Amino acid sequence: MTFVQTITGTPADPAALTPAAARAVFRTGLSTPTSGWCAGATQANLIAVPREYAYDLLLFTQRNAQACPVLDVTEPGDPRTSLAEGADLRTDLPAYRVYKHGEFVAETTDATEYWRDDLVAFLIGCSFTFEQGLLDAGIPVRHLSSGKNVPMYRTNRLCRPAGRIQGPLVVSMRAIPAAQVATAVQITSRYPRMHGAPVHVGDPAGLGIAALDQPDYGDAPITCDGDVPVFWACGVTPQAAAVAAKLPFAISHAPGQMLITDVADTNWSV
Repeated sequence: MTFVQTITGTPADPAALTPAAARAVFRTGLSTPTSGWCAGATQANLIAVPREYAYDLLLFTQRNAQACPVLDVTEPGDPRTSLAEGADLRTDLPAYRVYKHGEFVAETTDATEYWRDDLVAFLIGCSFTFEQGLLDAGIPVRHLSSGKNVPMYRTNRLCRPAGRIQGPLVVSMRAIPAAQVATAVQITSRYPRMHGAPVHVGDPAGLGIAALDQPDYGDAPITCDGDVPVFWACGVTPQAAAVAAKLPFAISHAPGQMLITDVADTNWSV
């Protein structure tokens, strides 16, 4: 398997970029977590599978909607999405992962050579979208302020299977000051299409997470005295399902490196 290296040249103020400008930067080969990029824009996870498995995956997303809230589904082979005008799903995310028969085989900043005419792409809501709401309320987003990727963990909770698709729930974690946990729950619950309210607050062992400082994806968490670990369902869940189900082929975003869409984050709040 191969990994990509992060290319230098991150814009001085990623939050101020338009989504189209950010996608143009990623098209040049910049691999970086997208938390904090393009303030006010919706971010989306990507999972693309052969058409033969698309119905099973669609059913899986419906049965596990908190982890897999679908924003768009493409026609087979089509790398375009209605969420981002002119975007190419093969090139306009910072990095991609390629899986074959449940094995991770490559990470790349350009998935064009791997794209197939039978691939159906799913764009799934991302918790990065609600982080601006947390910041506006004065709640720290510690991975963002420290320049890290959000920590993500496979849990002991199994998703409801669908056809040939099965796998564990994956969660992201943000360390929230205890006095602000209730506010964080209230804010994120307004974004059900971006995973909504947390699935767990407190002891990681309740999710089968043995070591909080050893995430399965992303970077080790940054915590401060008085913080409480708060866990949200994560759009990496379909990747974990593709691995567990040993699908013959799949392309996904690299965890934490999303498609930045043209859609305002306020479009998803309730």
